[in-house]
Amino acid sequence: MEGQELPYVLIDCIGGKHGVYEDHVEFLEKHFHLITMKEYLENKKFLSKKIRAIYMWYHKPVINEELLQSLPNVKIVASSGVGIDHLDLNLLSSYGVKVSNTPFVVSTDTADLGMALMLASSRRLVEGYQMAVSPDTEYFPADWLGAEVSAATLGIVGMGTIGYKIAERAKAFEMKILYHNRNQRKKEEESAVGATYCKKIDDLLQQSDFVLLSVNLTPQTHKLIGKRELELMKPTATLINISRGLVVDQDALVEALQNKVIKAAALDVTYPEPLPRDHPLLKLKNVIITPHIGSATKKTRRLMMENMIESIQAGLTGLPIPNEVLL
Repeated sequence: MEGQELPYVLIDCIGGKHGVYEDHVEFLEKHFHLITMKEYLENKKFLSKKIRAIYMWYHKPVINEELLQSLPNVKIVASSGVGIDHLDLNLLSSYGVKVSNTPFVVSTDTADLGMALMLASSRRLVEGYQMAVSPDTEYFPADWLGAEVSAATLGIVGMGTIGYKIAERAKAFEMKILYHNRNQRKKEEESAVGATYCKKIDDLLQQSDFVLLSVNLTPQTHKLIGKRELELMKPTATLINISRGLVVDQDALVEALQNKVIKAAALDVTYPEPLPRDHPLLKLKNVIITPHIGSATKKTRRLMMENMIESIQAGLTGLPIPNEVLL
């Protein structure tokens, strides 16, 4: 792009709680003229027609109709991560704005975290650490036991890229793998990981020792796991959620954990995030919660940034957009 003005791209801010990572800025500025929301709001008249793309890093900046009306030349929104529940795709389409995300670069790390949560919960690692470092601990009780992962039954709800990578990892643990998905995988894909398709989610819930949720949040998956589904699970089962908090009815989950309807839960996602500090989930010993860190490694976040750059460049030059999100 030598000799040409770099495309103006809107970002929320640099650094801070939700901003573009400071160590990403130098690389981004090789490709784009970055405009923060603060700069845009202070100089709308000049910048409104200059900005041609929005770089949406972890749901920021928030995109609504007012913003789209003020940016007549925006062609593409590049959103980090795989989830798109924070975007109004119909609204964006009505303004002729294309959308991309970064689904494939996050899958390996997210699958790793799903396995980590399953292992941490089954072997009671958080409780064990607390016992080991407590000033009140005088001895380690011999009957303080966890549950086996190897040879247990894992039920994966959502056998997309992440779900399949989890199945690959679970195979190494000699787990029996069940899965429920909108569409059945090819027979060769199933046999490669030893997975069995459950057309009905109820069948999976009733048989699994661990139920792992790896679905996108859609109207169809909103509160997919509620009171009825939890009651179908084994009383010795653990629920693991690495998708979105709203896929689970949290009130029903609290009740199920308190009443020993299921044994435990391991959650990388909740609703809201973070939970209010007095939320009952935070007080239960049979719950592990992590701060939505499925893709949180330096390498993956860098790859996400690079993917978003490629998508914006393609969108602005009329080329096919990598990872375009279609209605």
